[in-house]
Amino acid sequence: MGKKRVIKKGESGNPASAGTGSSAAKKKTKRRVASGLVYINSTYNNTIITVTDEQGSVLFSGSAGSLGFSGAKKGTPYAASKVAGFISEHARSTGFEAARIFVRGIGAGRESAIRSLSAGGIAVTTITDLTPVPFNGPRPPKPRRV
Repeated sequence: MGKKRVIKKGESGNPASAGTGSSAAKKKTKRRVASGLVYINSTYNNTIITVTDEQGSVLFSGSAGSLGFSGAKKGTPYAASKVAGFISEHARSTGFEAARIFVRGIGAGRESAIRSLSAGGIAVTTITDLTPVPFNGPRPPKPRRV
């Protein structure tokens, strides 16, 4: 295993970079985005909202589970509205004003999430439904033998 080395505070593990200056990490700055895209994924079990800029880079996201809802409560319209309120609060703090909304899924929180986003101060420009629809469906069951 070899000898264990103790690195003192202010030193880095690489001896070549011992005298190259400060080792403090740069502080991450918040991006200021005026408009972007909001993706709402509403399933029977959860509601997930993701906010991106126009290029598709994720700015922040939230779900009913991340807010502390558990079990069957995550799929309720109340949980979806709370997630949307949390997201709109975050978005307003970063200068987010207008959004195009893309909704996927058939859960109970679809409409309540959209209403809460618009009530939270985000101007909704378009709403697009991206729910996948099967065009042939599953295989039918075989005939019952009596």
